[in-house]
Amino acid sequence: MALYEHVVISRQDISPQQAEALNDTMKALIEAGGGTVAKIEYWGLRNLTYRIKKNRKGHYSLLSIDSPSDAVKEMERQLSINEDVLRYLTVRVEELELELSPILARRDRDREREPRRDDFGPKEGAF
Repeated sequence: MALYEHVVISRQDISPQQAEALNDTMKALIEAGGGTVAKIEYWGLRNLTYRIKKNRKGHYSLLSIDSPSDAVKEMERQLSINEDVLRYLTVRVEELELELSPILARRDRDREREPRRDDFGPKEGAF
């Protein structure tokens, strides 16, 4: 079986729960074809670089897949039919990255950073 990374961008009009349901559908298609999904990351609603089908934003998801090529082709066929999917890209890789992607790692790092006290409010000794 081959290893793949698969990114899907879905319409901004759907809810995050519907985007997660789309991820579950893709996982079920891969597992029905004899493959496994090692990791699913939902990156959230993000801005698009340019408009795609009149959308300025999209729900991004990343899947790490270990699957035969027939299952991946079937998943891509189903995605091309789905009206909620704006774009998708499947790339074959040598090994799967099972740790957090740079997008989620940066988001976690930004949450950990605390605001410095001197950035807010008047300086000490000021009236």
